[in-house]
This record gives sequence, structure tokens and C-alpha cells, in this order.
Amino acid sequence: MIHTDMFAKLLGVMEAIQARSATPTRLSLGAAASVVALTIVLRYLTAKQSKLITDYAKVARKVNDNGAEVDEWDFIIVGGGTAGCVLASRLSEDPNLRVLLIEAGGSSKDIGVSKIPVAFAKLMRTQWDYHFYTEPQQHAGNKKKYWPRAKLLGGCSAMNAMMAQYGAPSDFDEWALISGDQSWSWNNFSKYIRKFEKYTPDPRFPHVDPLLRGANGPVEIKYSPHIWPGAQAFVEASINVGIPFSPDFCTTKGTKGTNKAMMYIDRKSTRVTTESAYLTDDVLARPNLKVVTHARVSKVLFDISDGTPRATGVEFASKSHMNKVGPKFRARATKEVIVCGGTIHSPQILMLSGIGPAAQLSRHNIPVVLDAPGVGANLMDHPSVNLRFREKTGTTFHHLTPHSLNSTRLLIRDLLRYKLWGTGPLASNVGESVAFFRSDDQVLFPPAEYNNDIEDANSGPDAPDIEIIMCAGAVRAHTIPLGPKFQAYQMIVILLRPTSKGSLFLKSADPWDDPLMDPSYLETKHDVDVLVRGIRAALKIAHTAPMTSITDVDAIHHPELDHHISSLSDAELADIVRDRVETLYHPVGTCSMGAGGVVDSELRVKGTQGLRVCDASVFPKLVSGHPTGAVIATAEKLADIIKAHYA
Repeated sequence: MIHTDMFAKLLGVMEAIQARSATPTRLSLGAAASVVALTIVLRYLTAKQSKLITDYAKVARKVNDNGAEVDEWDFIIVGGGTAGCVLASRLSEDPNLRVLLIEAGGSSKDIGVSKIPVAFAKLMRTQWDYHFYTEPQQHAGNKKKYWPRAKLLGGCSAMNAMMAQYGAPSDFDEWALISGDQSWSWNNFSKYIRKFEKYTPDPRFPHVDPLLRGANGPVEIKYSPHIWPGAQAFVEASINVGIPFSPDFCTTKGTKGTNKAMMYIDRKSTRVTTESAYLTDDVLARPNLKVVTHARVSKVLFDISDGTPRATGVEFASKSHMNKVGPKFRARATKEVIVCGGTIHSPQILMLSGIGPAAQLSRHNIPVVLDAPGVGANLMDHPSVNLRFREKTGTTFHHLTPHSLNSTRLLIRDLLRYKLWGTGPLASNVGESVAFFRSDDQVLFPPAEYNNDIEDANSGPDAPDIEIIMCAGAVRAHTIPLGPKFQAYQMIVILLRPTSKGSLFLKSADPWDDPLMDPSYLETKHDVDVLVRGIRAALKIAHTAPMTSITDVDAIHHPELDHHISSLSDAELADIVRDRVETLYHPVGTCSMGAGGVVDSELRVKGTQGLRVCDASVFPKLVSGHPTGAVIATAEKLADIIKAHYA
């Protein structure tokens, strides 16, 4: 047998050869393919043994007939998603704190479709996705809506479109007002955004001020090396219709404007997740941190002897591929249990544990530990509508789903470009450019043509309520492609500040049953009216130079495209909104802060001791954009709160 060290040396040689092929002219495609293939094989052979734990007896004890337990930790973090990985890393920086992180999924570090930016949608409807569907939407054609949620360490940071935009500054000022705590205001909270950021300046984007971005955090943020021509045309056309250029969406200057979006990717154009950023090999080697994978927490355990429920631990189990539930394990927390299951699982876990609306718990014969009506309430999401247009230059990402010999050849070419140099379409997140604006913008929507009776639901005058994402490809919905015979691009019109609110309830007392999710899309007239305005703006951009060099206006009658809808009335566009509305994957609010909410401003579950929630479920309102950064910053903030408390 050849020693592993020899493989490591061979791998080093191959990577040196690969590094020397810094330009396409130095290496033929055949040689390049050989280098790539051998590198992949050698990486597989020299892969490090995982430090993740699936033998639960190493960290907990089986529940026997007498209910005897348990292994003991200071902190137990329930859910290794976007927030959970941050907390596990930060809390375990103190060697005196013993931290156990329990995640229902596995690692994403070796999942290619998670690491390659353009491939993120390939995770949907796979074993790495929970396959959630909402309840039938009463105001949207009575259809159930697909909600992808990642079953992976890093949570949805391992599955989303990697857009590094955090919302408007006034969104966080609104949080401070709702929570009664100024530490959530932009001026105070933004320091945690800078703490996690590691921004890489790009000479193509000289307008970004690096001094306003974080430089030393664990989460790398940069622009993709790939710019699709249509993305640049979109920015210029948006400016031409009256949307100002924004040098940076994520500073005190505000969010409104248009530009290319930054991404959570590293210098090799690989996705950055909170697992890859925070659970590094060095962090996982800490003796005071253990990470359990493929285990679902079924409930939080409480001591109610003194009248106030105190979280003392958790119960968890696994489920085989044959749907057989394994033995239950218990672990004790001497200080706190922190639930980081996300907007869907956090309220579900609380309710399964006896914390939630008493009537609902009783309906499922769950003993009521604490009547907390806010658990599962206040469910909000960003609804979106896709518009599809024929693209006439032939430069979309059409070939990335190969359908012919030529498209297969182009895909292989781009795979090599990405592997060797981190460039090309595979380094893109598809939705490269964005525009943020308001539905009452009188330049876009002149009062002579549009009435101004739409409710202002924004957090402040500089906060937008509409976003349009320009995409270098088109689908019917989520991962369902259009026909392979024509090139098309897509604009996603997003309502950022909906006034409709829904709720989440238990389906049963079985922790393996999905809860009942009802976002109540389009319940209010406001939400429909704002989306109609967003469609009007998207149509205007699509037919304004230089987008006119991209948009094939002769495709007006194609049944799968939307060139014809410019001539429709607002009422007809409203029907399209109700028929097509989908999620942009941003549900929040089911364990929210604030009066009538579930947690206080330090994310402690009201009416309990030793129990907190930290994820997007604590958001009292949606941010005007993309929530991943706000979730990471929230976890950074909570880590500081906890470490200060136990110092």
C-alpha cells in the first residue's frame, strides 16, 4: 500500500502544475482535464477524517426505561444553521465553556453543488433539502408553495444565492424601536456586520469604500469575477429609467439604487457558509466543542420545580434512510439551551417542548410548560414574481443545463475555467445585478400616471419596498426549467415590506412531521398593488437601452414569455401576481422580539430561564433585502452578550 504522505506529495505536485497554468494559453484543455481529474482523485484519497460526530454516545446518553441521563455541557445549541455555527464557534473561544452543537443534517464542505455558486438550485428537492410546502394559499390560487430549506451545517447559507446585502439601516432602527433596546439600531448593530465581514476590494468597483466594510472577519465577501453582459446592461437601463446608481448597498448611505450585488464567496470563487467560515478545522479541534450531525432535537427539557421553567437539556434522535427512528439520547445544559433551528424549526421545537399557544398544545396532548401565544405567529416572507424574456445575444447560462452536444461542450469548458481559475459562469450566482426602489418613487411612477394611495410600509424614507433581481437564465418556478430550445433571461420582482402576516402550527406531536406553514401571501391589497408596480418597473427596464440590445422584442407572442404583458391592465397584472407568487426563501418572525413576541432584546424566551432563540425567527420585521447577513450579525451579537454575562 502506498503511504498517504506520498499521495499528499503527489497532490502538491499536481496543484503546483495547476497553479502554473495561470492562463488558458499555457495548458491545453486535454491536459487541463487530466490535471483536474487527478487532483480530485488525490483530494479524495487524502481527505481528512471528519471531526463531526454521528456516534451520539460520545456526547450524550441513551434514555433508558428509568429516564436516566445524561452527558453535561454548559451550552447546547439546537441547530447548526446560519446562526448556530456562529454561536458554536464564538462561545467555544472560551476554553472554560463546554459547547455542544446538534444539527439534523451533515456537512456541506464536500458537496460540490453547494460550493459552486451557480449550482445552488441543484440542492433543492434533494436529500439536503427539507422539501417543505406551505398550506394552500387562499389569496394566491389556493396553491401550496414550495419552501426550500437546507438540511446542512450552515443552514441556508449553504443553499441560498449568496447575496451579501443586509437591508436598510432604518430596518434596524425599527427593530430597536420594537424591542425597546437601542443596541439593535443600525449605529450599534452594524458593528457586528463589520465584525463578520472580510471584504476583498475589486478594482472593477472603485466606488466601494473599503473603510466602510469589515476586513478581518471570518466571512469573505466580494464581487464575482464573472459579469454577464446582461447584468451590466440591466444596471445601465435601471439608471436610464431613473433608479440611481448605488456604490454600495450596505452602508449608512442607504439601500436604494442599482448595481451588481456582492456575494459570500472566497478568493477561489467558492461559496462561503457559516460552516466553512466558523467551523474551521482549528475550531473543530477545540476540546470544549463537539458537533453532532444527522440528529434531530425532539424537545427541550425543563425543570419546573420552582414555578419558572428552566431549560436543562435536550432530547434528540436520528432517523435512518428507511425512516426508522433510532434510540433517544439526552444531554444536559448547565447554563443555557440556545435554539437555532430557523423560522420553521425553532417554533416547532418550542411547541413540541410545551412552550407555545396552550390551546394548540393541548390539541396535540403536549403538556403545557408555558402558554406563549406568540410562538409561531408573525410569520412573514418576501413574496416574488418571475418575469421571463427572450434574450437575443445568446449569452445566457442556457448551456449549464446541457441539451445538445454543443451545450455539453460549453459546460465542460466552463467547468474547467472554474476549476482552474475560479472564473466563468460557474462563479456567478445567476442573479448578478439588482435594483432597489420605492413604490412611491415619483420618477418611476409619475403622479400623472399612477395614484399614490399605496400604504407606506417601509421602515424609513430611504428604505425600499421593491427589489428586482436580473438573472442570466429563466425558469418557470424554482428549479423547473423552460424549454431547452431558446435563450431567455429572468427578472425577479420582490416585495420587500409585505403587510400580510401568517402563522405556523404543529401538524402533530411527532417531531418528524413537518409543521403547518401558512405565510398568508397577498392577504392585503397593499401587497398585490406593490408587486404590480414592481412588474411595471421591470417591463420598463427590459425595454430601455441598453437592455434593448438584450431583449428580443419580437418574441411577444411566446406562451412561456412575458413580452406581451406590458399592454395588460393593473387588474390583469394582479391576476398574474396571484397566479405566480413564490417565496424568495426569506421567512422570518415566528419567535419575534418585541411586545407580544416570544423573546426579549437579549433573545431570552420570555417566562423561562436558561433558554434563548437565535435565528431569523427572532426578527420582528423583514429587512429590506437579504437576511443572511442580519442572521450572522445577530449571532455575533448574542455571543458577545452571553460571554459578557458569564465572564
